[in-house]
Amino acid sequence: MIEAQVDELKSKLKEIFGYNSFRGNQEAIIRNILDGRNTFVIMPTGAGKSLCYQLPALVQEGTAIVISPLIALMKNQVDQMNAFGINAQFLNSTLNKTEMNKVKKETLSGKVKLLYVAPESLTKEENIEFLRNAKISFAAIDEAHCISEWGHDFRPEYRKIKSILAQLGNMPVIALTATATPKVQLDIQKNLQMEEADVFKSSFNRTNLYYEVRPKVHTKKQVIKYIKSHKGKSGIVYCLSRKKVEEIAELLRVNDIKAAPYHAGLDGNVRMKNQDDFLNEEVDVIVATIAFGMGIDKPDVRFVIHYDAPKSLEGYYQETGRAGRDGLEGNCVMFYSYNDILKLEKFNKDKPVTERDNAKILLQEMVGYAESTVCRRRQLLHYFGEHYDESQCIESGKCDNCMKPREQFEADKYLELAIKVVLQTGQRFAIGHLCHVLRGMENEYVKSYGHNTLEVYGKGEELPDRQWASIIRQALLYEYLEKDIENIGILRVSEKGLSYLEAPYPVHFTKDHEYDTNAEEEDVKTERENNSAKSYDSALFEQLKALRKKIAKEKGLPPYVVFQDPSLEEMATTYPTSLEELEKINGVGRGKATKFGHSFIALINKFVEENEIETASEVVIKSAVNKSKMKIHIIQQIDRKIDLVEIAEGKSISMLELIDEIEHICYSGTKLNLDYYIDEIMDDERQEIVYDYFMNAETDNIRLALQELADDDFSEEELRLMRVKFLSEYAN
Repeated sequence: MIEAQVDELKSKLKEIFGYNSFRGNQEAIIRNILDGRNTFVIMPTGAGKSLCYQLPALVQEGTAIVISPLIALMKNQVDQMNAFGINAQFLNSTLNKTEMNKVKKETLSGKVKLLYVAPESLTKEENIEFLRNAKISFAAIDEAHCISEWGHDFRPEYRKIKSILAQLGNMPVIALTATATPKVQLDIQKNLQMEEADVFKSSFNRTNLYYEVRPKVHTKKQVIKYIKSHKGKSGIVYCLSRKKVEEIAELLRVNDIKAAPYHAGLDGNVRMKNQDDFLNEEVDVIVATIAFGMGIDKPDVRFVIHYDAPKSLEGYYQETGRAGRDGLEGNCVMFYSYNDILKLEKFNKDKPVTERDNAKILLQEMVGYAESTVCRRRQLLHYFGEHYDESQCIESGKCDNCMKPREQFEADKYLELAIKVVLQTGQRFAIGHLCHVLRGMENEYVKSYGHNTLEVYGKGEELPDRQWASIIRQALLYEYLEKDIENIGILRVSEKGLSYLEAPYPVHFTKDHEYDTNAEEEDVKTERENNSAKSYDSALFEQLKALRKKIAKEKGLPPYVVFQDPSLEEMATTYPTSLEELEKINGVGRGKATKFGHSFIALINKFVEENEIETASEVVIKSAVNKSKMKIHIIQQIDRKIDLVEIAEGKSISMLELIDEIEHICYSGTKLNLDYYIDEIMDDERQEIVYDYFMNAETDNIRLALQELADDDFSEEELRLMRVKFLSEYAN
């Protein structure tokens, strides 16, 4: 590399990017590319990978092509380059024919310095022909882990890249990834025929990130509370499905959080707008699917929340890597339930056997990370083949496991068995099989290998599978065992492990977290049911009940019409001190708050003042139920007096499901006029009987109503619709 280029590099680094000096391996990587050498870069998110190909493209003749799978990242980087005054363009499915021709023309004329290409676009014959005629300086393959079927985001199109580049002539190639286990690294190099490439590997340790895993209980409340405690800060929430993305984005919006959804199913223009709004701080939070991934280069993301568990530790590491890219605060919180793992396993059931088995191993690594009480950072770095001394994490308090005391147990005899089972089975098996041998299980797989005759067979029968899996994982973490790089999931005994067998010494491991798999907040439960299960201030609750009784008596109404018990319990938990806060209580809404709320607010304010209570200690979630598309459609149809049967058929739901939706709307405080339908199915006399019942009943429970009115032969449908009519007229 000539000195003139070195001077130009440093000049452009300051002039264009505003940096006085290179970080880490950046300068060595750039020099390597300019010397025309193939280069393989493994560098964590936020460490400055993009600069490694952007800067050399500027000082060389011709156009550098950047192959990237993320349309969002392409647009983001092109916008950034253009803002710097650099002509960068992209070639992908979002462009129309005219736009595509313009990009090609500018590239052929030598005006474009960086051309971002989607792998799908690269495989098209007309694009290959166009690139043959362009002057290409080098090719950069971003997100190179997509090449590997053992990576977290395998894309078949990436397997074709090498053969396509070969058609474009002889050029240096730089492959870059933020996540690559030793196995994935080998696979990338082999597929790209870059075994001879110079490898630059940076530490995966993001020292500014804090890692935490929480049990998935009352998750929506926890997410709302967490985001509100980081008010005005940028964050990302990852969800497993598009439907959940839409639901959580809407939930955040109705709880006064500026949020937008982001997933592959959105219209391209909407997705682009939501991305730009996030980058331009018009919205604070983006809710995105794990599967789609987020290619947003935003330096000041302060938190990344995983609402659902990711498919692999690689995916998790990359997604959390979106936080704190500027080196400042970055918090990574994952909500975990084993139910998420079971869902992901179901998604894999139709894959080919090998792919399914690999996916299962990756999921078990995820389980190990979530349930283990070992330092989170040590686990992550070990996964990528890097050693980490957890005492550093304990000192800085950068993960939940290091911040909280962890229960330990003497592990000497268990460690010895773990090492022996790996040796005696020939160092050819994964954790699951090793656990089965230790526990003395008599399945065909164990018998077929003759492992039921081994000395260690059944020696660990007193411990369950999950505890043995934890012990074996900790033996890996503390380097008594090691992974076979060539064969995914297979364990071998390390030199340290062999030495331990010769001269054992006391070893302590930690007990895993015990998550209740049945504690996960189920979508089928209403927010009212969830709230009723939590603790509340019993003294305030009794005062609220007394006030409700007094108001109900004055107005000649049953107490439950004013506010139901779950609403009072929530008031006694969250202490709303204004009508605006009261509206957010489930089962209240604006109508009820205005109609009955003033006296309750006065009582709560007095109680809070007298008892010196700090309010808003928990977040009240306002249900998004009446703003969903389904709810809006139902309200509009009822306003137009459309037959309920017709509404149900139009939405392909049963009548009882429709009534469920109608009840949710009613309990959210919206007044519905069902007279047109009820008058068709019930005469005035029967309506009056039900009206009288609800007016004098102590509760609006339908089961009790069916028992009390059994002689009149009312159907459940009739009673439920009459209850909505009654509550709409008197409560909302």
